[in-house]
This record gives sequence, C-alpha cells and structure tokens, in this order.
Amino acid sequence: MCLTDSFGRRHTYLRVSLTDRCNLRCRYCMPAEGISWRSRADILTLEEILHVARVLVSQGVTKVRLTGGEPLVRQNIEWLIRRLAATPDLETVAMTTNGMLLKNKVRSLREAGLTALNVSLDTLRPERFRQIAGRDRFADVITGIEEALAAGFRPLKVNTVIMAGVNDDELLDFVALAKNRPINVRFIEYMPSRGTSWDRSAVFSCHEMMRRIETLHRLTPAENTYARMSSVARDFVIAAHAGKVSFISPLSADFCDRCSRIRLTADGFIKPCLFQSGTINLRDALRRGATDDQLGALIRAALDVKHDRHQPVTTLAADRERTMCEIGG
Repeated sequence: MCLTDSFGRRHTYLRVSLTDRCNLRCRYCMPAEGISWRSRADILTLEEILHVARVLVSQGVTKVRLTGGEPLVRQNIEWLIRRLAATPDLETVAMTTNGMLLKNKVRSLREAGLTALNVSLDTLRPERFRQIAGRDRFADVITGIEEALAAGFRPLKVNTVIMAGVNDDELLDFVALAKNRPINVRFIEYMPSRGTSWDRSAVFSCHEMMRRIETLHRLTPAENTYARMSSVARDFVIAAHAGKVSFISPLSADFCDRCSRIRLTADGFIKPCLFQSGTINLRDALRRGATDDQLGALIRAALDVKHDRHQPVTTLAADRERTMCEIGG
C-alpha cells in the first residue's frame, strides 16, 4: 500500500514534531514575543506518536524524522526512537535538532537506533549566534556537532538558513566546515513564517549562493543528486573536501512536483504541506478509540486536499496559521 495524493505523488517521508517548545529564539522561526505553548494535555504522548507512525509505515512510509520546536527538550525520546527503529519496513529514523543539548544525548540517541542526524546552525561566529538565536550557546552546538561525528553520524548534515545582510558573508566559512570532516552543509533559502517580520529583500537565492561559492571553489554535481525523485536538495562535491554542500530552494526553484512529505504536528494534526493551511485532527480520533483503518482514512483525506504546489511567496508571508517552530519545518 502507498499514500498517493491526487497528483500522483507518493508519500514515504513522515516529519513528526515532538513538541512546539524550543530553547532557542531564532529570528526566522519564532516571533519576537514568543508563542503560547500548547498544554501537556494537547500534545500527543509518545505512545500516540508511535501509534500514528506505525499506521503510516503500514501505508508505505519508510522514513520518519523527529523535529520540534526542539525535539531534545522532550523527555524519554530514546524510548520512542528504540521502538521506531524496531518497526518493520521503517528504513530510516532521523532527527533535526538545534544541537544545544546534543553533546550529552548523542550517544544514547545512536544506541537507541537513530540512523541520521541534522543539526541547524546559521553562523560560525559566537556573537552572531547570540543575535540570530537569542541565546549565548554557540559553544554547546559546536561541541554537539563534534560529539555527533565521534558517535558515527556520517555524513552529519548541518542545515544553514542563509539571509542576505545577516550571514551570507559566511558561505565560504561553512564550505570550509566540510573541508576535513564528513559533513554535508545544506544551504537553505530564508522562508516566511508567521510573526517573524519576514522580508523578501533578505532572501538570498540558491543561485546567488552557488555563484558566491564558485568564486573560490568548483561545484561538481554529486552522482546521487536527485537520485531519489523525492529529494529536495541539490548535492555538490568540492575537490579535496571530505564533505559536500547542498542547496535547498523552496522559494526560487520549488520541489513541489516531487514532494513525498507528510507532517504530524505536536498536537496531533496531519499537515499535508508546510505552506498549506488546513489540517486534519488525528489526536481526537486517537483518543476516541479510532481503529487503524479509520486513522488511515483520515490521513488519506488530508492528502486528497494537498495542493499541486505551494502558494506565491507574498501569500506565504501573510499566513497566520502556525509558526515554523509549531510545524517542525
């Protein structure tokens, strides 16, 4: 069985937001005034998350990524990873973290069965980190990255949102991060999010990023670039570099035609697209005792209304439904 939407796209990738809470205040993700956290009763339990994930795996999902907010603020996350890793037909259990708590958790995550890890890091300068993330914890993130490499996460992916006039001057510094380490630096265009004063003039396109990098390095397409039709990143290798760089362009060159993602929010709603309003409530159905077939029908109903592509960027910037940290990116 497979989850296919009305445009024929197969959905094999589930992104699960474990919590809407985060220990950073990144300017592109969370409004300056913060958000109202959902109550504990509104958030899915780990058992409920596992239940939904296994229903989706039974319908063709092969990859689950745990996100937040910040997933590592959720207690007992190893319990969930261990059970996901033991789920038949689930090939990948991944996580995206801001890395702040990683140094003390990474080995237990690896032992529990986590197979892939992304760390979000938007600057290599401690003072700029404080300005972007709102916390003075740069050293903790860097230590977390080194501990993740030592624990065997290879390649370790580092997600970097590039903003014009903010950190675009660090592109070559991030490329150097992959010089002697098995790190895949993934440069991401700055996307709109509710309440963050998104400004189109701060968008630095992937084309501009590549042009800047190519003043010093030759970017050679990796052999596996777009090998999977669902891939959202264009991968490149650089001579004499142990790692590689990738570019993700949700705004300048969207990848909607090969989208394979479906999202589960921390409060139990299925969201068919990061940029699409409207969700279907699985939490209440779960707590009413819905059968797996009934849950599957709700999930398919969410996919039935998935758009062929996201709306224009000006419309996205005006969306008031949820912040990025509430969705999980």
